[in-house]
Amino acid sequence: MIDKKRKIQVAVVDDHTLLRTALAKLIDSFDNYAVYFEAENGEALKKIISRKMIPEIILLDVNMPGMNGFETAEWLYKNYPQVKVLALSMLSDEHTIIRMLKSGAKGYIMKSADPDELMLALDSLMKKNFYLSEYISGKIIDGLNRNMEVPEVQVGLTEKEKEFLRWVCSDLSYKEIAEKMFISQRRVDDHRDALFEKLKLRSRIGLVLYAIKNGIFEI
Repeated sequence: MIDKKRKIQVAVVDDHTLLRTALAKLIDSFDNYAVYFEAENGEALKKIISRKMIPEIILLDVNMPGMNGFETAEWLYKNYPQVKVLALSMLSDEHTIIRMLKSGAKGYIMKSADPDELMLALDSLMKKNFYLSEYISGKIIDGLNRNMEVPEVQVGLTEKEKEFLRWVCSDLSYKEIAEKMFISQRRVDDHRDALFEKLKLRSRIGLVLYAIKNGIFEI
């Protein structure tokens, strides 16, 4: 549950000033969110964060001059993995989406999305640690289907790990997954961390992509 007693701090990183300002005003109008700061690109973001101004969510444009969204997401994952990155773009091709998610973003939203979807995406990141709309999920699946002639070799997964992966592909939070599997939250965390290590992945979305590509979960 989102703690409504405080505002969740969001940073907006986009090189277009008018859009960045409009997004900041929109986010500030949401009950549970407040804009912590704005930045024009990844380099500017790094300078601000170096002053210990660390937001909980970063709305990150993919295409920016200098340090772009891919590079920025990778840097954030390496240095501030607790920060939740929501990628923002006009691009909807599966290559860009998958590359951004592999770079460490926990969600992807189009610049054409309406305000309700943006708020839904922010809420989903806080509750479930990921967000993908049906449209973006469809683009990812299309991309995976076109590149599944040589499926990835599965490492040895236990039945419990496969069951966990199937639940990860749902919209349930980790706490809700624990309840469905009749195990503790700690055990769910152990499954997640073991799979991150075993599969060399870094996010829940990575687990979802792996499960779909290897036939563990079917749409």
